[in-house]
Amino acid sequence: MNVLDFVNAFFSDSAHWHGYDGIPQRFWEHLQYSLLALAVAAAIGLPVGLLTGHTGRGGNALAFIANAARALPSFGLLVLAVLLIGFGLLPVMIPLVVLAIPPILVTTYEAVRSVDPAPVDAARGMGMRESRILFRVEVPVALPLVLSGLRSAAIQIVSTATIAAYVSLGGLGRYIIDGLYQRDYEKVVGGATLVAVLALATLAVFWAVGRLAVSPGVRRR
Repeated sequence: MNVLDFVNAFFSDSAHWHGYDGIPQRFWEHLQYSLLALAVAAAIGLPVGLLTGHTGRGGNALAFIANAARALPSFGLLVLAVLLIGFGLLPVMIPLVVLAIPPILVTTYEAVRSVDPAPVDAARGMGMRESRILFRVEVPVALPLVLSGLRSAAIQIVSTATIAAYVSLGGLGRYIIDGLYQRDYEKVVGGATLVAVLALATLAVFWAVGRLAVSPGVRRR
């Protein structure tokens, strides 16, 4: 059988569409893990990136932290977290959040720093507070790059959240891990296909958000 035969067999089997191990349930679990990790990473990365980008301070430190975080293996972090904390959702969130923070942090910093200084200086000359300059002048212009950082982080999380199955949690990785253990390659290929579909859907969502949130004038730049 080739890959397409495995995919067709997996999705045409009605047993894969019902119950606790059905595609809707595993898809929802994977989406929950991904959204939670992205929300935590954004809550950390966005404020720090905006603040450092606005002030222009700490760029070298951010680059060092981001490069160090990218060098950490997600599976190794998962194993270490399980050894220190035990099984559960928290050990899964740690490597996913660590994976997602660098693209959000660095891209947000670079996005704010790349804003044309002329309107920023004009806003200061008008007496605007620094917080209003950041959110009224810099963020609207920097938004496309900020969204690209969030998009990159989301894709990495969706692709890596399969590691949750290693610690007996659910998600689409359950099909891959169980399929490898059972030598059921139909299940392995089906699970990998679902992860790819979710990644493509994530790209589509961020494209739509960009069309709605970014002003046409900024998009044309």
